[in-house]
Amino acid sequence: MIARLRTFPIHAIIWVAAVFIVVPFLYGLLGGFKTSDQLSGNPLGLPSPWVTGNYTDVILSGTFWRQFLNSLFVAVVTTVLVVGLSAMAAFAFARFAFRGREFLFTLFAIGLMFPFAVAILPLFVLLRTFGLLDNPLGVILPQAAFGLPLTVIILRTFFRSIPREVEEAAIIDGCTPFGFFWRVLLPIARPALATVSVLAIVASWNNFFLPLVVLNDPNLWTLPLGVQQFQGEYMADTARILAYVIVSMVPALAFYAVAERQLISGLTAGATKG
Repeated sequence: MIARLRTFPIHAIIWVAAVFIVVPFLYGLLGGFKTSDQLSGNPLGLPSPWVTGNYTDVILSGTFWRQFLNSLFVAVVTTVLVVGLSAMAAFAFARFAFRGREFLFTLFAIGLMFPFAVAILPLFVLLRTFGLLDNPLGVILPQAAFGLPLTVIILRTFFRSIPREVEEAAIIDGCTPFGFFWRVLLPIARPALATVSVLAIVASWNNFFLPLVVLNDPNLWTLPLGVQQFQGEYMADTARILAYVIVSMVPALAFYAVAERQLISGLTAGATKG
């Protein structure tokens, strides 16, 4: 009984947070099955009748799928760059001793305190100089750069937790440092790699500000930009807008549901080994 009373505040906070997350999602989900008149007349009630046209129009829209593929391409390439570069940097910071190591690592950590909004003007000028405006690389490269600090910190902590005996045994068996990194360390660090991959994909998928600044061609727009454009086009049809927003959220929610176990296991492994 005492243990339950001690955990009650935590459970209460979790339930309150869940309500604030689930209720808006359910409102949007049900609102997409209504007409705008139903939504204004009975915003909290069930649809009567259920209108599926809002969702089918979005799902059958070529524009939606083009924006979905754009978001998927940007997210996947960003994640590959972030995880690949961060893994190599974290390996160097964790397993090698060299002059200036802690200073360089501190520079990565400082990147966490650098607001993205502050960098948008010089970043825009830089991208324009290199001809990367209206180019997916203009979104991918800055996203990868801003994703490096957190990913390096997470992976370095995990890599440092691997016992030195494992590395020494690999060297005795003839592994080079890169061989140890590729054949031994990365397989062991699979939970941590999965964790940072999920974080990178979700951050890229939800990014709105950078694509808004970089991409002017509608054929290159990602889903967050598509939602804004759709809202402006169908400003008077709130139910249709809600359907578009919910369908745009489904891929990210589905991915997170699939990757949740890897994410939790990666965080748990890092906490346990750290």
